[in-house]
Amino acid sequence: MTEHVWSYKSTAGHLAGTELTGYKVEAVDGSIGKVDKHSDEAGDAYLVVDTGVWIFGKEVLLPASAVVRIDVDEQKIYVDRTKEQIKDAPEFVREKHLHDPQYRQELGSYYGMGGPFGGPVV
Repeated sequence: MTEHVWSYKSTAGHLAGTELTGYKVEAVDGSIGKVDKHSDEAGDAYLVVDTGVWIFGKEVLLPASAVVRIDVDEQKIYVDRTKEQIKDAPEFVREKHLHDPQYRQELGSYYGMGGPFGGPVV
């Protein structure tokens, strides 16, 4: 059974209420930045990652389902995407997209069944 794209996987080690701001985010092939904002709201969980020098001046929005493991001791979040896959996601502009349902659907399709990752369309 595939889990919802905007929910953490039960195996990720996420505990509701854990403050993730400032945690480093690791793609399968290297670091992508630090968590600038996050939500662990049921059915609407995500990470906003400040990519720093990797994609200069950009942020990316990752649905919670991309998280495979949270290491509280190291303050690192591991995601199951490559840097290139994250870079190729629909462009995120916080002021425009953070609460935009159409953008969420587009991003959900990219990370879900309609995109390259084979998950459900939301």
